[in-house]
Amino acid sequence: MTLTTVKRAYNFNAGPAALPLPVLEQAQAELINFKGSGMSVMELSHRSKLFESVLDDAETGVRKLLNIPDDYSVLFLQGGASLQFSMVPINLFQAGRPVDVYNTGVWSKKAISELKKSAEYRVVASSEDQNFNYIPDWKAAELNPDASYVHITSNNTIYGTQWTEFPTTTAPLVADMSSDILSRPLDVSQFGLIYAGAQKNIGPSGVTLVIIKNELAERCPESVPTMLQYRTHIKEKSMYNTPPTFGIYIVSLVTQWILANGGISWIERETTQRASRLYQAIDASGMFYCPNRTEDRSKMNVVFRSKTHDDALESRFVKEAETLGMIGLKGHRSAGGLRASIYNAQTNEAIDALSQFIGEFSKKG
Repeated sequence: MTLTTVKRAYNFNAGPAALPLPVLEQAQAELINFKGSGMSVMELSHRSKLFESVLDDAETGVRKLLNIPDDYSVLFLQGGASLQFSMVPINLFQAGRPVDVYNTGVWSKKAISELKKSAEYRVVASSEDQNFNYIPDWKAAELNPDASYVHITSNNTIYGTQWTEFPTTTAPLVADMSSDILSRPLDVSQFGLIYAGAQKNIGPSGVTLVIIKNELAERCPESVPTMLQYRTHIKEKSMYNTPPTFGIYIVSLVTQWILANGGISWIERETTQRASRLYQAIDASGMFYCPNRTEDRSKMNVVFRSKTHDDALESRFVKEAETLGMIGLKGHRSAGGLRASIYNAQTNEAIDALSQFIGEFSKKG
């Protein structure tokens, strides 16, 4: 039985999230016998020429899509963004040069919590005063040009806000892009380091993408454990230990899928149109609303609530949606409400189904 004969759910989960159907079908076709090897990708030696070609394809795809300069390394690590919250400061912090941080949600706060353990820092701007429903004006923040680095979370999955313009900084800019990587063009040279857990936009859980300017890796003290030094992974080309081979393979297929369809400009156009249609349905419903400032609404995570903040009504909405094959619409446990995650692999069919359901549910009351 192939995937195309199975009824696919409308998957609005925040992560692990939907993957492109063509990618899943190719992985299914190659699962038992990858390129005539008689083995699955999951069974290949990570030191084999065949897997090295998979790793090269993944890196090449990411580099092409983001036009990454030659003096940056592309790494495939493990531990998710949560490990990066610790790994970034122990590699990049320099004594006497506090890290500047923008606090825009739960994941920013988790990064700050880890900063406390190994670095000095300053919160230069925060949207916590309004329950993280906007992105602070970065131009109003007094950044320290001598900061070790400046940290942002580019998209906030729980509260549904997203940076549309990145800060101009003198210190290296570091961004957690776990939930919007490969969704829009980037000037990578504006950043010192970008990290992203794969399970929302570029692959399955278990692999973490890191893009780092090579010179920054040399800041790390030799006393830091070898496995936690970026330069270890740069030197060994993501192969210091056994990497997450299957996850890297899926990343390579996802990048090929994006490139074949028109690249990042195509993805940006698609995600913008899908988000616009869904927000229009919410705004026109009469029953629901998005609590976030319009210009800061995320194109990846659409957060909405009933205008009466009726928990019972929202629960009924989720349950009725599930009967129609729409999965994952309950808001994060820390924020409540409703949330539709519409990452790169989300389909127009799913957006149309949810938009129609919002209208019908609102009329029914």
